[in-house]
Amino acid sequence: MEIVYHICCGIDVHARFLVACLLGDGKQVTRRFSTMTCDLVKLREWLTDNGCEYVAIESTGVYWKPVFNILEGDLKVILVNPEHARALRGRKTDRLDSIRLAELLSVGLLEGSFIPPPHIRRLRELTRYRESLVRTHTAAVNRIQKVIESANIKLAQVASDVMGISGRRMLSALAAGVTDPASMAQLALGKLKHKQAELQQALDGALDTSHRFVLGELLRRVRELEAAQEKVNAQINRAISDPDHPELLKAWELIQTIPGVGHIVAEVVIAEIGVNLRESFPTAGHLASWSGICPGNKRSGGKRFSGKTRRGNRYFRTILVQAAWAATHTKQTYLSAMYRRLVRRMGKKKALVAAAHTLAVMIYHIIDRSKPYLELGADYFDRTQPEKQLRYHVKRLQAMGFKVTLEKAIEMA
Repeated sequence: MEIVYHICCGIDVHARFLVACLLGDGKQVTRRFSTMTCDLVKLREWLTDNGCEYVAIESTGVYWKPVFNILEGDLKVILVNPEHARALRGRKTDRLDSIRLAELLSVGLLEGSFIPPPHIRRLRELTRYRESLVRTHTAAVNRIQKVIESANIKLAQVASDVMGISGRRMLSALAAGVTDPASMAQLALGKLKHKQAELQQALDGALDTSHRFVLGELLRRVRELEAAQEKVNAQINRAISDPDHPELLKAWELIQTIPGVGHIVAEVVIAEIGVNLRESFPTAGHLASWSGICPGNKRSGGKRFSGKTRRGNRYFRTILVQAAWAATHTKQTYLSAMYRRLVRRMGKKKALVAAAHTLAVMIYHIIDRSKPYLELGADYFDRTQPEKQLRYHVKRLQAMGFKVTLEKAIEMA
């Protein structure tokens, strides 16, 4: 094979150490370094002193990130999916892995994963942390519901939102040791005031000391998580509004012009794919494939065995599906019309993934062209496919037992 990179390096990374193979000028040198910062600096100096410009790192958990951060400024670093450089059985050692990476890189057989620039990676760290806070908050709220249900407190059957203002006042009273249902029912606010009798029955339970302790700890935990979410939201707002990168705020505003897409979705989208899409995703199809919302393509012998979607970026895919659910339930929009058209023959889940795919294509072109979303309208398919609509309605009438004769109306001058 033709040599593409004459001097390159393959690195097999682990938690405590890494093995680097420098390949070039007919020589092959393998060295081992620890993953401490001082040794990573020595690795960078060793590579630059030998004229190396390209480095391939196998993606291993989060252990590749410190190596990537140290080498990024001086070398062209390619992060490789382990599935794309798998070793043969019986030939897998740290040294052989690094040699294989270097050899595949030298002949141009390795494709790098998408790594956003540093300011996007910082924003991604914040949005992913917020996502973990939301999941933990949801788990804590669900645990509160289980605790009060186990003590026969039926607050959820009366109040639509147990964690609303009224619900929290009553839960805090329960955790503090209040036992009188009538006094706790008086804590209700708003429309819940008119349900005093139901509340008294719902709050008449059997909480013991362990229930009250766990309930109090969970309520405190929920308050801490909500305070943490407010802090990280403020940090995300500052990162989006960074004056050194005005393109982030512009893209954030443009994405929200899509019906059903809010500011949180726009923040996650920018954090996961950035704003310079052409550099990593030549077309919208590449973005959809990377995110894992394209139909699979497993064929052999002229037969299609599976159309299951592949694994992609789970953060981007999840937020796309959530946004697609909201967008398809808007009124008089293209996405809602498309969803209703597909759900009849594909079912809800597949139709929702198809809507998420369309949403990814929309987002790609909106960011790439720096133009807001242009609504096509709920009647888009009727306008563009009139013959198909005509055949559909004629067939429906014939199935109902009618004989259909079509006559075109005379256009008035």
